[in-house]
Amino acid sequence: MRKADFSKLSRAVQPMPQFVSDALEEQGLVAAYESRPPYQQNDYLSWINRTKRPQTKEKRLRQMLDELARGDVYMKMDYKPRD
Repeated sequence: MRKADFSKLSRAVQPMPQFVSDALEEQGLVAAYESRPPYQQNDYLSWINRTKRPQTKEKRLRQMLDELARGDVYMKMDYKPRD
């Protein structure tokens, strides 16, 4: 995976769990994830990392993967990628 520039984020940078990295690879969504701004990448990871129940982690992971596959959604909000 390509390393994003998180230097301008005001929040702590979140680590990428192996199960998230594996899911991105398996679904062919690494490029879609890397094309998102660093704050979105970090927000997705924070949102997944802070849950305690495995079922909730899986639910949030599935939502992130679905949104990346669609390309026009971020955290259930409309998203327009920059050209």
